[in-house]
Amino acid sequence: MADKPKFAVILSGCGNKDGAEIHESVMTLWAIHKHGADYQCFAPNIPQHHVLNFITDQEMAEDRNVLVESARIARGNIKDLAEYNADDFDALVIPGGLGVAKNLSTFAFDGPRCFVNEEVERAVRETAARNKPIGALCIAPAIIAKILGDVVVTIGQDPGTEAAIINMGATHEKTTHAEIVIDKDNKVVTTPCYMLDAKVDQIGEGAEKLVMAVLEMA
Repeated sequence: MADKPKFAVILSGCGNKDGAEIHESVMTLWAIHKHGADYQCFAPNIPQHHVLNFITDQEMAEDRNVLVESARIARGNIKDLAEYNADDFDALVIPGGLGVAKNLSTFAFDGPRCFVNEEVERAVRETAARNKPIGALCIAPAIIAKILGDVVVTIGQDPGTEAAIINMGATHEKTTHAEIVIDKDNKVVTTPCYMLDAKVDQIGEGAEKLVMAVLEMA
């Protein structure tokens, strides 16, 4: 283990509508380095659910790979999530974006009955089993709720998503911009980000608070 605390960051593509939310991802990486830690990005090596034109919101007739697309955010320094070993890291963080709900899981389509990618589930369960902290931004707390069940999380104030999280056995706390919720028992930290009508500085503030809280528990 390196002297610096090391985060594993799971990405879900590139772009909020069909992959990882770029602002949330970049602000998380920025906060990790700002506070003296380091990171390694991961993503599952799987097909992306679909590809959207971000101007028209129309589906495009092409196929992309989640690992390859995530490499755009990671500047090529990324590993297949199948290589993740919780023993090598001090914490795990998952930025949001609809890729979490479309690529890392089927939450966007199936709600509480969703399926979570097996490598994502393995990473979360192994991290939790080793009593290491987990951070989740935006919609990502929903899949933490699906995997771990009895946890306290936030996605902000959206009633439908809150109901789904409760249905999966978790507890939801309402939050507003840049606020975080800390489940000390389970070492889970969450923040709403773009689940609210947020601005990029609010995303940065929330990501930084989350990273700081995770570091305190690491």
